[in-house]
Amino acid sequence: MTKPILKVENLTTQFFTYAGIVQAVRGISFEIYPGEAVGLVGESGCGKSVTGLSIMRLIPNPPGKIVSGSVYLDKENLLEFSEKEMRSVRGNEISMIFQDPMTSLNPVFSIGYQIMETLLLHQKITKKQAKEKAIKLLDMVHIKSPEEVINRYPHQLSGGMRQRVMAAIAISCEPQIIIADEPTTSLDVTIQAQILNLLTDLKTKLNSSIVLITHNLAVVAGLCSRVLVMYAGLIMEEGTDMQIYNDPMHPYTWGLMKAVPKINEEEKKRLMTIPGLPPDLLSPPEGCPFALRCDYAMHICFRKKPPFFEPQKGHKVACWLMDPRASRVKRSM
Repeated sequence: MTKPILKVENLTTQFFTYAGIVQAVRGISFEIYPGEAVGLVGESGCGKSVTGLSIMRLIPNPPGKIVSGSVYLDKENLLEFSEKEMRSVRGNEISMIFQDPMTSLNPVFSIGYQIMETLLLHQKITKKQAKEKAIKLLDMVHIKSPEEVINRYPHQLSGGMRQRVMAAIAISCEPQIIIADEPTTSLDVTIQAQILNLLTDLKTKLNSSIVLITHNLAVVAGLCSRVLVMYAGLIMEEGTDMQIYNDPMHPYTWGLMKAVPKINEEEKKRLMTIPGLPPDLLSPPEGCPFALRCDYAMHICFRKKPPFFEPQKGHKVACWLMDPRASRVKRSM
């Protein structure tokens, strides 16, 4: 059996603020295998981006801190690495495409300089060789006239081109894992499709694993073979793309699926919304965090956090409805 290339165990990340401790990520565990694409989905504020930044050890401290857990890349725990050791990992073995390329790219340096910087840091090559490779990378991410674009600055490029430049920087050292944090945000649907096709293309060419962070379930469907559904800093459901899309089992996932517009419906209907608001992570509930918004909540849901049930092989659901006693309990209420 193939061994995971990345293994996250009981990862807990908190932010220490004047108002109190924000429990952004609350002890999550998952694995990423070589060459696969995994979608990390959920509402805004559920902990998706914080998870990605925690893996990269990029949580700003203060106020943020990785309190406990482990992140194994192969057999090495990245949380035990010094900052100097992490600099050799970032961009080289794990890279990240950040959410907003306009703020991630440095406005005072040219596109070529920013791509070459990563190459010169991690590879023993000359500036001339780095420039030649930077041009090839821009061509690989389907940017026209790369010889000209390499001399431009971020504000001279469109949003889609800036996102492609971010992808070029991310793949420059052919990393084992690429974390793409909302790579299609603020782009029109045509450019979104191009970026997703680009990620699929890069995964095939480089055999890199991809972690796609998004709130858009439609984006995940075309790229990922496995999906993790997050809510309030926890993973609520995990399964293959077919299991999540064809047979979702958590009420939160049902709500997310109902909020996706369907092009094959004959009559127009208003999109469904999940009533209520996510819990306050300054003082998260002791039971299931989705209980207050769930139409199927039972007494136990408010008292005790559900464990993972596995109704199908590889399909894990943190919901008391999966307990064999659930139907009997519901009838007695």
